[in-house]
Amino acid sequence: MTNITLDIHRFPCLNDNYGFLVHEHFSGETAAIDTPDAEKYLAEAKRMGWHITHILNTHWHPDHAGGNLKIKEATDCIIYGPAGEAEKIPGIDVHLSGGDTVEFGRATARVLDVPGHTLGHIAYHFAEQNTAFVGDALFALGCGRVFEGTMEMMWNSLSKLKALPPETTLYCAHEYTQANARFAETIETGNADLAAYIKDIDARRAKGQPTVPTRLEKELATNPFLRADNPELQSAMGHPGDAVATFAEIRSRKDSF
Repeated sequence: MTNITLDIHRFPCLNDNYGFLVHEHFSGETAAIDTPDAEKYLAEAKRMGWHITHILNTHWHPDHAGGNLKIKEATDCIIYGPAGEAEKIPGIDVHLSGGDTVEFGRATARVLDVPGHTLGHIAYHFAEQNTAFVGDALFALGCGRVFEGTMEMMWNSLSKLKALPPETTLYCAHEYTQANARFAETIETGNADLAAYIKDIDARRAKGQPTVPTRLEKELATNPFLRADNPELQSAMGHPGDAVATFAEIRSRKDSF
């Protein structure tokens, strides 16, 4: 079988969001991953010569689903989104839950339930392409604020993402990495991998370059929110043997950082 590749076009929009258009060239189908800014998505699709056929929403927040209706009106696309937030997703056509799949041309996305930031948050994992779109569940060196769920719920969601193949490329929705790095270095001061990562981040941002996407293997070695099961970090945070309490401690510190 022919190896299916996806063309992924990343572009900045709003204040610090990233927009993503994903194109499957055999079918010509194109998915908008969330819709922070309808006009920008439509303009970028036109510039690429692509026609948006799908919207894949990760959660209901307006900077992720606010452009749904304008894009649907312009393209007659199909809107997919989390079943648990269907009443909050403008124009939703297909309700998705963990374990469901989205057929996208010859590619397939598996849906992961990753609640915590919002109660219905989902992620899309294209296993053959080693690619995942994680919305606000996970960031480079960070994770989303726990607005609607519990700390245990969020840790369980991050554990699902941790279990993906380490070579997975993670597309998160915001350029928060440099600010996250300033916090991360206060949590694991002796982490050499983190120190090297921060140097790279600072160099990229000094040139105006993006830090998204990232790779899971890099985040597993450096992202404090994914490392709450690390015994040394647990002890440093005052919760030996307790990943949930360690995660909650780190999240609480970040919220007031």
